[in-house]
Amino acid sequence: MRNSEFGMRNNKPANHQPMNTDLKKRTKDFALRVIKLVESLPNTRTSDVLGKQLLRSGTSVGANYRSACRARSAAEFQAKMGIVEEEADESGFWIELLADSKQVKAARVAELLKEAGELTAIAVTSIKTSRLNAGGKAKKRA
Repeated sequence: MRNSEFGMRNNKPANHQPMNTDLKKRTKDFALRVIKLVESLPNTRTSDVLGKQLLRSGTSVGANYRSACRARSAAEFQAKMGIVEEEADESGFWIELLADSKQVKAARVAELLKEAGELTAIAVTSIKTSRLNAGGKAKKRA
């Protein structure tokens, strides 16, 4: 099947093209902010463990979004955006744990936590939109 049948154009989701560059930048900026936070954590066992987890999930958001932008089908796009959703949500969890365990002040990570939530919501919406678009295309062909 052609990419256009999955709501895809030039290996990019047709309905996400205007947002593509902005979201690539936003997810990369999120990763850089996570890196800065992890580098500034106190030298404790707890910070080390939580920081490593946050570093993995926080940098994975942007990497997986870039991969989703290159998806060859709606199903592949949805699967990769599912990973973006999971990693952004997981990042929020680690940020919460860092604040709740008093490794960092909650006020210091409030904006980063908010961004993790927004990126999660964007991923969920993108998946839903892609499913609707792919379903509509299938119905039109039948």
